[in-house]
Amino acid sequence: MSLSPLRLIAAIAMLAAASTLAACASTSAATTSSARPLSRFDPGAASHKAWSKYTFVIGDNGGDGSQVLSQITGVFADAPYKVTFARFTYGPPLVQASASGDIDLGSVGDVPPITGAATEYGFSVVAVAHYINTKVPEEDIIVPKGSKISTLAELKGKTIAVPEGSSANGLVLLALKSAGLTMSDVHIDFLSPAAGATAFASGKVDAWAIWNPQVSLAIQQGARILAKGLPPIDQLANYYVAPDRDLTGPRRAAFTDLLERLAAEFAWADKHPAAYAQALSEEDTISLADAEAIVPSDEFFVAPVKPSDIQAEQALSNAFFQAGQIKKQVNISQIVRNVLPANYNSLRVPGL
Repeated sequence: MSLSPLRLIAAIAMLAAASTLAACASTSAATTSSARPLSRFDPGAASHKAWSKYTFVIGDNGGDGSQVLSQITGVFADAPYKVTFARFTYGPPLVQASASGDIDLGSVGDVPPITGAATEYGFSVVAVAHYINTKVPEEDIIVPKGSKISTLAELKGKTIAVPEGSSANGLVLLALKSAGLTMSDVHIDFLSPAAGATAFASGKVDAWAIWNPQVSLAIQQGARILAKGLPPIDQLANYYVAPDRDLTGPRRAAFTDLLERLAAEFAWADKHPAAYAQALSEEDTISLADAEAIVPSDEFFVAPVKPSDIQAEQALSNAFFQAGQIKKQVNISQIVRNVLPANYNSLRVPGL
């Protein structure tokens, strides 16, 4: 499905800006490659001269550090294809851009693939990113300073802000269900992350389901965590999505190389938290101290989608369908197309 005219214009603007940034990054990488730990990620890739005609666009979801990390590590410095970045504020627009072919690869939470498939967008899930620290949530449901709400059951009749179709949307659904409530028992205000921040700070909503760094920043202002985004009410995984055009024919091998390089830069970041914090600070325009505080919740490894991942996604999809949040039942196994080797784990990449 194509982007709406407004979103298409925005996407083109983002791609143009990203291309300029990438060009600058390439120049910088060329002059300081010796100081960049992944600048010779795979010397053999240079032999794929046919790949030089490809340009891959990576969707940066909410300032995930990928673009700055690529500059720090030089992971794409010797790639025989071109790489640019496009910024998205959250997952659903990224999935739509993947389906329309405006981006080639991007990571989203557990819900956007479900809502995207229910809308019959043409894309595939090609890999999974599992968070390493299973006790530190990436997202939470929070209440403002001074709120008297102390349990999920007390949300009945209250207003909750959440980005529609996001992983936080799934957290709200399952959190309410765990307390014996349904989505109809509360007032859901579907707001973008920026609009949600304004509504939460001004007291227009009673609770907010959102991820870091917004959670961390709100807590500094006195907010309190009501429900942590941890199993069984939330997954500890994100999913990489891609347009189907990259998964067949001559582009597939180059695309797999792209995914492995992106996974390697984050695996390197896991082992260099100071650099990871620097990347998050720059992309999210937050202080270095705030970035350092959220690094433990952002560390992950990339692997092929396993049957257990499909089962978890299917259970969440079923819950969305039963709650009337999507109008079509989704078969998750039909949108999964792994491109990584079966035993691949980005934490075991040689040399990292």
